[in-house]
Amino acid sequence: GILLSWTKGFNASGCVGQDVVKLLREALKRRNHFALDVVAIVNDTVGTMMSCGYDDLNCEVGLIVGTGTNACYMEELRNVGTLAGEEGRMCINMEWGAFGDNGCLDAFFTPFDRQVDEASLNPGRQRFEKLISGMYLGEIVRRILLELTAKGFLFRGRPSPKLQTPDIFQTKFLSSIESDGLALRQVCTILEELGLHVTGEDSVLVREVCQAVARRAAQLCGAAVAAVVEKIRENRGLEQLAVTVGVDGTLYKLHPQ
Repeated sequence: GILLSWTKGFNASGCVGQDVVKLLREALKRRNHFALDVVAIVNDTVGTMMSCGYDDLNCEVGLIVGTGTNACYMEELRNVGTLAGEEGRMCINMEWGAFGDNGCLDAFFTPFDRQVDEASLNPGRQRFEKLISGMYLGEIVRRILLELTAKGFLFRGRPSPKLQTPDIFQTKFLSSIESDGLALRQVCTILEELGLHVTGEDSVLVREVCQAVARRAAQLCGAAVAAVVEKIRENRGLEQLAVTVGVDGTLYKLHPQ
């Protein structure tokens, strides 16, 4: 497997353009601690689908919703142009985080999304991921809060230096604020830790912003899953399809809704 590029802030010198299995084998040989052979590269979507498939043979889609987002599914072999044969199925790693890099999602991008994209390590790339995943949701919320503060709707129109710091509003704050039963006083506490002077009305509005950003992410993710499942159904000429989606990732696990 040749590494084409790094995403989500990862970087290690001398890897791009290299076969990662070869690099790993050479590193293991240098350590000389144990004998290990690499038989396949399996990414997290495929690993999730396979592990779920042990318990549920209907699992034919793997989904990651964490720091980033991605999916895989079982495609009919006749539709896989890089392989010979008509019978059977092949797992396709979609890398759907890069959906929209050609501009087809521009209508969904708000000014806040564009700000987050332009300030990221990879502007113009992984654009679908930037609408959905944990690495970006908190920063989208922060940008919205700054705009509402500038217009006088929040925090008496006075942002704190911390709120003006990129990436300070972590996605875990968004998850906490959306938790069922979390009192407004506790929402105030989270915001006060960012140096803000907060009223009860501020807490209500911040919660609504968090809910809107998370709901949009969930709906986009759900629409993408539905499109994949619909493709599987059409591939097989079925009226109805029963399929299981195996899901993993920190955002999926930790977000209360």
